[in-house]
Amino acid sequence: MRVVVTGASGNVGTALRRVLAELDADVVCVARRTPAAAGPRETWLSCDIGAPAAEVALRDACAGADAVVHLAWAVQPGPDDPPMRRTNLDGSAHVLAAAAGVPHVVVASSVAAYTPAPHVVDETWPCEGVPGSAYSLQKARLEHLLDQYDGAPVARIRPCAIVQPDAGGELDRWVLSPLVPPGLLGRPWLPVPLWSGLRAQIVHAEDVARAIVVLLRHRAEGVFNVAGEPVLRADDLARVFGGFRVPVPFGLLTTLAWPTWRLGLQPMHPGWLRLADRASIVDTTRLRALGWEPRHDARAALAEFVRAVAEGRGAWGPLAPRAGARLGRLGWGRPVHQSQGG
Repeated sequence: MRVVVTGASGNVGTALRRVLAELDADVVCVARRTPAAAGPRETWLSCDIGAPAAEVALRDACAGADAVVHLAWAVQPGPDDPPMRRTNLDGSAHVLAAAAGVPHVVVASSVAAYTPAPHVVDETWPCEGVPGSAYSLQKARLEHLLDQYDGAPVARIRPCAIVQPDAGGELDRWVLSPLVPPGLLGRPWLPVPLWSGLRAQIVHAEDVARAIVVLLRHRAEGVFNVAGEPVLRADDLARVFGGFRVPVPFGLLTTLAWPTWRLGLQPMHPGWLRLADRASIVDTTRLRALGWEPRHDARAALAEFVRAVAEGRGAWGPLAPRAGARLGRLGWGRPVHQSQGG
């Protein structure tokens, strides 16, 4: 099998490459950043998928492929990175156009695309996104793009929050203020401010990768939710990230998040809090019917991930911890990431 994987250097891409290596698949890895040395049966293509000329390079990469797995997505880009919309929407359109003649395509969407719901949702629930979250609204736009796609047969995965130790450095840059030493995470005396009613689903990147492989093997089409168990509540999350929860109203947290993000004191735009508060909890029955089950307990996967962040672990490239002093990551009056406002 010859598989083209966009976003091969990212969180899910690294896990998928490991699983495909076990299957002796030939993998064409597409990413803006490429490693110094390729793995066995890997070919790397450095490509900014949102660039106007990308479609030609992508079409060449997809020629003769058995499947394309589109994972590339700008989640929390810096101010000097390509614009988020260009990568996520223009880039996805380029990938889909290049993959039109390939027998099978798998695309990573997200549970963030769903219209907020007070109950557990299946794959038939509408995808209009969460207002105020650019990540969510762009995933919803991706869903609409796929609704209109008339190329290769497509399987969509909608995973929840994805973790693995190799992505520890990435999460540190995305979530933690440079003023907070990551070594504090997981300490039993650390207070964690969270609002009541918060709930979250977590899934290990390896489980997402194995879900993709199940879809490739079945040549499956349609939509499939991907999530681990159990659903975690605010107190569960606080115990993993620290020792105990300090109840703080959601409105107060978002009010504090805006000026501190704007001044570059911490990297999380309040749009991420809006998404965490309103993201849907999903049912995974459809994927399980194909034989998939998560191998990792959600609480244990998150705890392993938090330990990696605390210890400064991470893989190469975009997942690696950033070198240099932490205070050098402060924005000094300007945001350190592009806006997540919807």
